[in-house]
Amino acid sequence: MRSLILGFSIGVALLQMQAQLPALEWYAVGLTLAVLLGLSAWKFWQPFLRIPLLLTCGAWIGFLWAAAFAHYYLEQELPPAWEGRDVVVMGTVAGLPDRVDRGVRFRFDVDQVVVQDGQLPVVPPRLSLAWYADRDRAQPVEDGEQTGGAGLAAGSLAHINEIQPGSRWRLKVRLKRPHGNANPEGFDYEVFLLQDDVRATGYVRNDAQAVGVNRRLEAFVWSPSNVVEYGRGWLRDHILSALPNQPYAGVLVALVIGDQRAISQSDWSIFNRTGIGHLMAISGLHITLLAGMFAGLASWLWRRSFFTRAQLPLRVPAQKVGIVAGLLAAMVYVFLAGFGVPAQRTLYMLIVVGLAFWFGRLTRVSTILCLALGAVLLFDPWAVLWPGFWLSFGAVALILYASVGRMTAEQSMRAARRTRWWHKSWRAIRSGAHAQYVVTLGLVPLTLLLFGQYSLVSPLANAIAIPLVTLLVTPLALLGSVLPGMLAQWVLLVPHQLLEWLAMFLQWLDSLPFAVWETPLPSWWMFLLALIGTVLLLAPRGWPARWLGLFGWLPLVLNAPLSPEDGSMRVTALDVGQGMALLIETPGHRLLYDTGPYYTPQSDAGNRAILPYLRARGIDHLDRVVVSHNDNDHSGGALSIFKGIAVDSVYSSLSASSPIVKAAPRHQRCVAGQSWNWDGIGFSMLHPTAASYDSEKWRPNARSCVLKVQIGRQSILLAGDIEAIQEDELVNGPLAEQLQSTVLLAPHHGSGTSSTLPFLRAVRPEIALFQVGYRNRFNHPKAEVVERYRQLGIRRLRTDESGAVTFSFGDQLETSEYRREHQRYWYGR
Repeated sequence: MRSLILGFSIGVALLQMQAQLPALEWYAVGLTLAVLLGLSAWKFWQPFLRIPLLLTCGAWIGFLWAAAFAHYYLEQELPPAWEGRDVVVMGTVAGLPDRVDRGVRFRFDVDQVVVQDGQLPVVPPRLSLAWYADRDRAQPVEDGEQTGGAGLAAGSLAHINEIQPGSRWRLKVRLKRPHGNANPEGFDYEVFLLQDDVRATGYVRNDAQAVGVNRRLEAFVWSPSNVVEYGRGWLRDHILSALPNQPYAGVLVALVIGDQRAISQSDWSIFNRTGIGHLMAISGLHITLLAGMFAGLASWLWRRSFFTRAQLPLRVPAQKVGIVAGLLAAMVYVFLAGFGVPAQRTLYMLIVVGLAFWFGRLTRVSTILCLALGAVLLFDPWAVLWPGFWLSFGAVALILYASVGRMTAEQSMRAARRTRWWHKSWRAIRSGAHAQYVVTLGLVPLTLLLFGQYSLVSPLANAIAIPLVTLLVTPLALLGSVLPGMLAQWVLLVPHQLLEWLAMFLQWLDSLPFAVWETPLPSWWMFLLALIGTVLLLAPRGWPARWLGLFGWLPLVLNAPLSPEDGSMRVTALDVGQGMALLIETPGHRLLYDTGPYYTPQSDAGNRAILPYLRARGIDHLDRVVVSHNDNDHSGGALSIFKGIAVDSVYSSLSASSPIVKAAPRHQRCVAGQSWNWDGIGFSMLHPTAASYDSEKWRPNARSCVLKVQIGRQSILLAGDIEAIQEDELVNGPLAEQLQSTVLLAPHHGSGTSSTLPFLRAVRPEIALFQVGYRNRFNHPKAEVVERYRQLGIRRLRTDESGAVTFSFGDQLETSEYRREHQRYWYGR
């Protein structure tokens, strides 16, 4: 059984690495092979034959199961013909709405589509929508992706506030197919939507024609899922209203219902850097504790027949009643948690243990873990793509491995009966400390592989946070969330105050110079060596030469950021949606040109795309940042960059009053004629002129910092958002001979006001790069501009189609497109 489930998991994981889904004939072949392998395994009882056969059989089944899952959900995708068109849909709000600045984002389950112009629109059954009340707000953005659309008419805040779980609406919406930014080691928004069965995203139209269309049809539609989500929403609102404007009310919401959206980015940064982020939600430990409390209470009351003479234990043993009560409590808590992977794993393990105890068939802990693993992947094959899956099962597997050979369960029970309560308490403390040591040490390689950093203060932080959050904060938060009025406020203030004290302690830990170990993401061979070393270090006592495991960690410890070789240069154009952000690397220096767009008050390209990429590469320092001009899509992530990484100097065309200039270290204005040399590579500023700063007639675009980087006979020209007038000035100016370049960052994203024919003839690029957002509201790049590049024989690359694009300059120019190099079956359908 265990071998079959492990093989199933391997097959599921292999499917998620495929560029394309298998054709239908593969299902017949795969199922036939799986049956033959299963029959062969049933015939052979020798482990050395049976285990490989079961693993292979399970792998085929898992691969085909995950493929069938993917086929089913991908077929529900919005057809390209209906992108960008207005449709009227009716359906219910699914899940908790996310309240944002003068708007709301929510999932919407469609049950009816209205015929338009004699056509019935083809709309997926579940949508991700945004509804804003601002008249001039651009089309909403989601999870780091800048999207486009016409300015929205003012919506009704009253209508928007009526968006509640389970309410039924008729809405006029404009949709597009799922699309997210694609960067190395970045968050994959497209598979996130696929996992949630969202096959189209969009926004509610607020134009004049939609005024009579957008309205609520029913306040609540009864269904089990709607009842659960409505209950979650009530608990969230109850906690937030009891603790108005309190900084850690969002953490209490996360502990009660698993909704982490109210936790600020700054708090998340502290929690993650101190290694306690896993506690700031409903975890397996919280669920087990709650189940144990309800099981103990039900068993105690049943033994006493609820203080009657009913003699209930004679009908059903109290232990079995406790099991049922504990499992029911765990199920309710898991559903309130939104059914995350750690919660699923804990629930499935509790169910297996409970059934085994009920039927008197106690089983191995490893079997319980495998059954939970199989159940999670059976219902959610995409779970293997998320760090929580690996960390959750990895922690339990490590504890199971490290406890082998120490003491059998029977010996432990006999020892517990012989000792006094203080001996039992000391043994429990020692056991908990050993489990924490095992998890802390054992998860280092996996954590570095997933995140590129590890909190060195996490053992101390967890030693305080685990008992505090698990034994005091969480139970009090649960109690306060169901109490009425002022009583709820009095109770909830206690865990909130405890969280404030904990946060002060964590901030002190985070301020220590050795708080976090940051390293480039290790290669697979580094990870495997470290994993083998960890297994050896955590081997049971008596295992020879366990200290040799330290040598397996050496490549991980000595891992350093990779830089271009001498005589070469690398330029990475990140996919930040409708905006610009390029990292230029020489053998000894790094420059960031532009910082991408601003998305929301807590989200911009700096903290969503640029900093995660730099951290994954192990880059903790930038020699220079160039902010070409003051437009949001170029300067929106600058402040996050300055806060998140050391920067030596900043060049920009921004005014002295700009918050970016005030926060920038060693700021200088961009002026034509500036130049410097790093590692034999020349950097030249070609625009703007010093005189342009004295004129007030120019828009920020006209003062874009135009930077040329030259290495040997190859070069790249970064043109910002200059337009036709500035292009003409460059072509006819004193620096015209420097315009010729191998690669051109298309001016102004390929707008109709730039990329003039004389300018393109002066630059004569081999490749043009358009940094644009998918279906952006400006329709960049313009068709006539793209045609102009095509007629000149210039190769064209677009970040909305290619994802991040990397240029390697050296003896030859090499290009790498992330979506092509990292192709997955959910891309480009």
